[in-house]
Amino acid sequence: MPAEFTELSPAKLNLFLKIINKRNNGYHNLRSGVTLINIYDEVIAKKDSKFSVKYIGEFSPINNKFKDCIVDKIFLKLNLPKPNYCFTIKKNIPIMSGLGSASSNAAAVIRILEKLNYKDLKIKNFAQIGADVPFFVSNHDSLIREIGDVIIKQSFPKYYFLIIKPKHNCSTKEMYNEINLDKLNFDLNFDTDEINEADSGNDFEIILENKFKEINNLLKFMRSLPNVIFARLTGTGSCIFAAFESKKYADDSQIIFQEKFPLLWSKVVENNFKQN
Repeated sequence: MPAEFTELSPAKLNLFLKIINKRNNGYHNLRSGVTLINIYDEVIAKKDSKFSVKYIGEFSPINNKFKDCIVDKIFLKLNLPKPNYCFTIKKNIPIMSGLGSASSNAAAVIRILEKLNYKDLKIKNFAQIGADVPFFVSNHDSLIREIGDVIIKQSFPKYYFLIIKPKHNCSTKEMYNEINLDKLNFDLNFDTDEINEADSGNDFEIILENKFKEINNLLKFMRSLPNVIFARLTGTGSCIFAAFESKKYADDSQIIFQEKFPLLWSKVVENNFKQN
């Protein structure tokens, strides 16, 4: 068994996200079309004398540690002992952005644990670690339902995306606390296992548009780009993406964006790519 493992940890985009209703336990049922994109964090596990987690890279936290570390949460929620490995996670994906980096990191660690034959993980409920973790463990584009634990494999069109990151960060917990279900009023007849006409938009957009002028202005700007198919928020934010049919259109739009907003992070990515 090798003493070192490396797993790529991809980001995701929510092509649409609808809030259905709220459960008695406080969790929300949702439906979302989620596609993997080719920007990655990297998770490296090395045999060591004890367990540890260290974050490095562009979007790593101060002192290389997150206070609420999702890797620690894996072992806490699944009631597993921690292995004698050092997990180094290179953060190339913006955090608190709706791109799913923490959940993707957790899934990458789970894949490494499976390679180590570390306990029987197939019987575990990964949704208790985070709502997006089951999706990232399945590792393919999907229609997500209920609290994120119903995953239906799905094919989406090929797109090239320009992703941009506002200055504002979004807390998933805080965003869910802002939901007004009376205003959403989702028709349950459309909550099926197939994509349908109700599957468009993102229910968190209206919250952020009303709350933050920056995000409102950026959404309008992204929707005004030439050759854009659609533009919207991903997840609970704060990243916004615009979809294009060609990489050239996306690259050209990034140049326009960078001229207007030179201090904001942006990246051109794609879905339906060949994974390593």
